[in-house]
Amino acid sequence: MSQDQTQTPLFSGLLKHAKKNPIQFHIPGHKKGAGIDPDFRQFIGDNALSIDLINIGPLDDLHHPKGMIKEAQDLAAKAFGADHTFFSVQGTSGAIMAMVMAVCGPGEKIIVPRNVHKSVMSAIVFSGAIPVFIHPEIDKKLGISHGITTESVEKALKQHPDAKGVLVINPTYFGISADLKKIVEIAHSFHVPVLVDEAHGVHIHFHEDLPLSAMQAGADMAATSVHKLGGSMTQSSILNVKEGLVSAKHVQAILSMLTTTSTSYLLLASLDTARKQLATKGKELIDKTIRLAQSIRNRINEIDHLYCPGEDIIGTKAAYDYDPTKLIISVKDLGITGYEVEKWLRDHHNIEVELSDLYNILCIVTIGDTENEADLLINALKQLSDEYSHRSEKIEPVEVLLSEIPVLALTPRDAFYSETETIPLEESVGRIIAEFVMVYPPGIPIFIPGEIITKENLYYIKKNLEAGLPVQGPEDDELKTIHVIKEYKAIQ
Repeated sequence: MSQDQTQTPLFSGLLKHAKKNPIQFHIPGHKKGAGIDPDFRQFIGDNALSIDLINIGPLDDLHHPKGMIKEAQDLAAKAFGADHTFFSVQGTSGAIMAMVMAVCGPGEKIIVPRNVHKSVMSAIVFSGAIPVFIHPEIDKKLGISHGITTESVEKALKQHPDAKGVLVINPTYFGISADLKKIVEIAHSFHVPVLVDEAHGVHIHFHEDLPLSAMQAGADMAATSVHKLGGSMTQSSILNVKEGLVSAKHVQAILSMLTTTSTSYLLLASLDTARKQLATKGKELIDKTIRLAQSIRNRINEIDHLYCPGEDIIGTKAAYDYDPTKLIISVKDLGITGYEVEKWLRDHHNIEVELSDLYNILCIVTIGDTENEADLLINALKQLSDEYSHRSEKIEPVEVLLSEIPVLALTPRDAFYSETETIPLEESVGRIIAEFVMVYPPGIPIFIPGEIITKENLYYIKKNLEAGLPVQGPEDDELKTIHVIKEYKAIQ
């Protein structure tokens, strides 16, 4: 098979099949669009509907790829420096769950940062694994969490050499990378595989001015979100695997268990073509994106009361490198919250941002952006600064504290399946919690299911609520009550 990155075996194969215009006595029931609602058909178009197909013989099968899907995955593996690449139609969440479940079984330990994506916690519940948490570093100036340090990984592995995996977020949502190469070396010295949540880093592999990708750093597996920043359709992602400490066949089996049998060929074809674009033109496209993002960053920093960190963010142990295409815009000097800015930009300028928290908004610049969008954003931010800089009231910066990580009394899975009851929060000390409680910023859980509630952590929650920080997770928004594991009195 040719390893020519200009080829798109999956997309081309689909087009060839659609061109034959076969009579379809198989699903999907809309039959090339003939049976679909006319308004939807007119909007989506017959081209898209003609390749909305199913795993019939000529089109290969994602669960047992032998033809065009296998070729497309092999090309992707070459492009990403992996031994095997699996396409995911269950988003990066599906790939992350497969990664965790491929290395962890019931009662086995996995080392994870405390600020992991909820898909990691879902995988921990499904697998019955025991999470060993590492606190990420906190950026006090911005009020966000960065990565984990090499020292904290080494310490965790010395204490838990029987761990089945170390999970690293690289880069973080905000584009900050830890020293992944060093973390991989440390974990491998303990013969422990490194799993990378690379949801926000598909592009970093294709440009030398960006942080090292998981595969470049020698990681064993990486769930890499092609749809987020790589130009494929929403919900399409890949799982990159290096053979050695993990078996690709086992990973395929787990991924298959988590994947629909009716896989979307539109999503799969978009992965095939996104890979082609990244492999053949990625460097020049990302070059342009970095230049655009840096010029926006410089222009934001000229606006009064706004701050957009750049190289100056690097230097702490957890901020080893950064991705300049992520614009973290700190608005706290304006005396308003990031949440208010998000709404203001929507209402006044029809601009939607990626994320907002108490102090910041996050804007993402990709290969799909131009100077035109850059100018619109800058003009909007100038107006925002003019409008709010005369305000006398300011947000009091809240000290982002880190609570102690509580003791895990039950695995998250056992806690999830236990019988629960709701009790007043102030009576919950010593009980085992059955739900998540977290604070934004910095988005780190105070409690996860299975942990013992402590007086200190209740005090921490109270302090955050008083400071006006949103506490998320529990069913009771006001946090007067909490879900705990039901306890039975001893029978006399």
